[in-house]
Amino acid sequence: MSRIQTLQIIGSKKLGGAESFFVRLHQAFNQTADVGSVAVVPHKSELLHQLAAPATTCAMRSVFDPFSRLSLSSLIRKERPDIVQTWMGRATRSVSLRPGKGPVHVARLGGFYNPDHYRHVHSLVGNTRGICDFLIRNGYPSERVHFISNFVPAPQPVDAAIRQQWKTRLGLGDDLVIFALGRLHPNKAFDTLLDAFSVLPKEINGRRVQLLLAGDGHLADALKDQARKSVAASRVHFLGWQSDPAPFFALADLFVCPSRHEPLGNVILEGWAHGVPVVSTRSDGALELITDGRDGLLTNIDAREELSAAMHQLLTAPADQKEAMVTAGRQTLEHRFGQATIVSAYRSLYEQLLGGVS
Repeated sequence: MSRIQTLQIIGSKKLGGAESFFVRLHQAFNQTADVGSVAVVPHKSELLHQLAAPATTCAMRSVFDPFSRLSLSSLIRKERPDIVQTWMGRATRSVSLRPGKGPVHVARLGGFYNPDHYRHVHSLVGNTRGICDFLIRNGYPSERVHFISNFVPAPQPVDAAIRQQWKTRLGLGDDLVIFALGRLHPNKAFDTLLDAFSVLPKEINGRRVQLLLAGDGHLADALKDQARKSVAASRVHFLGWQSDPAPFFALADLFVCPSRHEPLGNVILEGWAHGVPVVSTRSDGALELITDGRDGLLTNIDAREELSAAMHQLLTAPADQKEAMVTAGRQTLEHRFGQATIVSAYRSLYEQLLGGVS
């Protein structure tokens, strides 16, 4: 089959985990001879600054806006792709394509969204097995549900000068660093992380313990207020949204994903990619990713003392034990979540759908 042309459409104006993977997959497709991608985002979307060409914009004001639907339909007719892949609710609900009449409509889901909003789609991709099972339990035909996970790219080395700049700016010295990353949203449970961090000793083996938290969201003020009132106030650093978290992974001795709800957990994959030991709660995604005690440690959700104990366990573990966990994480990443593996899975799915099998 010749090169498969796709339109990848997302309705987001702000960057987040799904949006970052949208950018990565678009660019990975265009690095191959097999799949082409044109990225479509709303006007004035932050994603435009991250996307390599070809990329364009289209009105996606709401799922109820007929002009947005017409604009997308016009763009699809103009581009004449083989596959139209929509991401999340707004883009998916704004596109309606007749089966067997032009492009195949694939929707990619990264969460447990209302299945009724996706029944018009020809085929669905869930990025975890749990999401796929959820769709099937809710009446979506199993032959039209496909599991393809995410990948994270191999990180570029962080320049020593940049690393030192951040150490100086944050006043880190020879401290032990715990890093967490994500939207400041109730699902991410950074309030529990702050509570767990406050239980940790101020110093371990003569080294201060510091927490770096990168992200933004509507809980920013509440979390900062919680941190200010804690006994660890001087050792908690809010970094704001960071488009490139690599310097902070480079500073980290430990990465923590404390989520209450996490369908996949891109940040866990990033932690493995950067060679940092990982502690996570037993969210749906983490349970699919992590083998407890091998490539990470798992704790119960919202269990402050348990999360604190797991962080302490890894911060005090012998170097060979931490290195073994880091190595196992990288192996899991390469075998199950490598870029070539995921791009090949999409290519195979597209070929199957275009061959009339769904």
